[in-house]
Amino acid sequence: MNVLAQSDVARETYWGITNTEYAVFYLLAAIAIATFVYGVYQRFSRYTDGDDDPFARLNDLPSRIVNGAKIVLSNEKQFNRDLYGGLMHSFILWGFLTLFIATLILMVDEYAFQKVLHTSFWEGTFYLSYQFIVDAMGLLFVVGIGMAMYRRYWVRNERLWDRHTSSEDDVFIWTLFLLGLGGFLLEGLRIYSAGIPDHEIVSFVGYGLALAFDAAGLSVLGAEQAGVNGAGLNAENLHWLAWWSHSLIAFFFIAWIPYAKPFHMLSSFANVVVRDEKAGKRLPNVPSDLDATNAESIDDFTWKEILDQDACTKCGRCSSVCPAKASDRPLDPRNVILDLKQYREELDAGGEQQPIVADGGTSVIDAETMESCMACMACMDACPVEIEHLQSFTRLNRQLTDQGDVDSNMQDVFQNVMQNGNTFGDSPRSRGDWADDLEFDVPDAREEEVDYLWYVGDFPSYDERNKQVARSLATILKEADVSFGILFDDEKYDGNDIRRVGEELLYVELAGHHVETWEDCEFDTIVCTDPHSYNTFKNEYPELNFDEFADDPMMPFEYDEQWNEDGEIEVYHWTQAVEELVQEGNLDLNGDELDYTVTYHDPCHLGRYNDEYEAPRELIRATGCELDEMPRNRDNSFCCGGGGGGLWMDFEEEPKPSEERIREALEDTDAGAGVEKFVVACPMCMTMYEDGRKTGGYEDEIEVVDVAELIVEAIGKEEKAELEVAAD
Repeated sequence: MNVLAQSDVARETYWGITNTEYAVFYLLAAIAIATFVYGVYQRFSRYTDGDDDPFARLNDLPSRIVNGAKIVLSNEKQFNRDLYGGLMHSFILWGFLTLFIATLILMVDEYAFQKVLHTSFWEGTFYLSYQFIVDAMGLLFVVGIGMAMYRRYWVRNERLWDRHTSSEDDVFIWTLFLLGLGGFLLEGLRIYSAGIPDHEIVSFVGYGLALAFDAAGLSVLGAEQAGVNGAGLNAENLHWLAWWSHSLIAFFFIAWIPYAKPFHMLSSFANVVVRDEKAGKRLPNVPSDLDATNAESIDDFTWKEILDQDACTKCGRCSSVCPAKASDRPLDPRNVILDLKQYREELDAGGEQQPIVADGGTSVIDAETMESCMACMACMDACPVEIEHLQSFTRLNRQLTDQGDVDSNMQDVFQNVMQNGNTFGDSPRSRGDWADDLEFDVPDAREEEVDYLWYVGDFPSYDERNKQVARSLATILKEADVSFGILFDDEKYDGNDIRRVGEELLYVELAGHHVETWEDCEFDTIVCTDPHSYNTFKNEYPELNFDEFADDPMMPFEYDEQWNEDGEIEVYHWTQAVEELVQEGNLDLNGDELDYTVTYHDPCHLGRYNDEYEAPRELIRATGCELDEMPRNRDNSFCCGGGGGGLWMDFEEEPKPSEERIREALEDTDAGAGVEKFVVACPMCMTMYEDGRKTGGYEDEIEVVDVAELIVEAIGKEEKAELEVAAD
């Protein structure tokens, strides 16, 4: 049938290409690769202009690369709450990598085996296996691109479209699509021109196209020898055109990678490799050098923070889970990262400098945008490429604090903490007054040895609603017959949230005071009422370099060691400690005491920050309550709105995060309006949800309670709580 009919189980790599065209092909390949290498060099050399990162990012690099490869190849973060997106990205990634490896195999065979060893392994069984795998994975690649185009252009997924969406996004996806489609078209024309040999059925996509060409009657060169001598529309000419088109598109893509969105294929992997496992839950310390700056220029950002900017794929996952954005606060986590990247690139191209962040004016980021952040870490949890938003956001907040561009309510909070050691501005001497109405005395941990040093916290000490929770927890610990004590007026605010708002030095003062006080006490374990305190004591106090500040006359401490560096002192949230007591039988809970239908809200600092989801749930179940989960639970929990200083600031938001969350409890759970109690395990959450219950008009529909209050009722001590309420 065809003069080009093929019998050997192999094929010619450059079939139909003249020697001159062969030379031109490799000249273009060299130019594309050189452009790629230069662009990558420019990108990575730019990171050296960034500041040093305070955390070890390159230690144990081989292990980091292996673990990073596992994360990237498994696409585990892409599958997070998005099956369609996970499959789509997996098909594209696996297909692309397979086609890339297939190209490398061809290079090895041609240049290492054919030209040097005068043999070839790309034939016979290996060839058949190669062709089948390449077709299968290439088809997945095209399907994945099709899924991406469907989501972007047909469904128009809203998180993919924003002010940073640009033509480069279109060029990227269409270039990949043309590469995949062109490769199959090229294969089909080759197989058809070769007479559709039987063994090529393993190339099932190309084989199918060849059969389609045959059915359409596409002419071949051998059938036209008496005619136009090869000119016109025939399989060979179409193959030549497809070959060069495919090659030129591939060269363009290779050269374009370092200069636009495709660079995320490299930067995202690098970002995963150098990620900090404790990102967000611990923040970089500020240097004691008073000349140090936070975000006066783009080069104040660390090289990792600049890499974060380049790793962003504009996927919008962070934006879609951000409670601030959902409440119409002026924050979009993606846009903050991309605004910084855009400014850096404009500056590198000769643009004018401007303030990075300020209250109004022509700054890159507006102060109100950063004030909107709740520090809930939802953006970081959702990000598939391990961008550490909170590190950059805190840097911006520190700059605002240095400049004095801080919300007036937060300035009042700072003043209260500086003068009285608490965010309420109340007298330190009244810090332990919440315990006066208990039927027993709460021990003073400064005067006697205890097992649990209980850090009560600001809200349980001063806020009337949360005082009830503190008394409930004290009752539980007393009933469990454990040794515990508190610091009374030597307890101060933990510093967690003012640190995230940018007041680092005040945080250092508070931390130094506490560790110095703890050094004079005898205890085994620190137990915290508030997840915010739990996080900062567990993850941040041990990171603080107290010796850098101990000689500073402005600092009210002389402690100069690294506190709890080896983790010898255990730090618990109270639900973890009480869960152990329940398991050990110290509390009389049989699991059938209460019959409420309840739902539970995961606090950000206990859940996403520290992966503790089960202890509160186990305690709720131990009381006999039926737990009905909200759709957004555990690591997908929706922030109450109080973190990152949100508790103290006023926002024009609709709806409030707390109102939206209570609506979810009453409308989106299986029990719906049958949910009787909205259960929390955080004093800030208690405050925010009591407010949301009132402003949202839910006062008669649901009650907000703490886990501790359920336990007190379950162990038959609710009459004490009633007496305490009356006393209040």
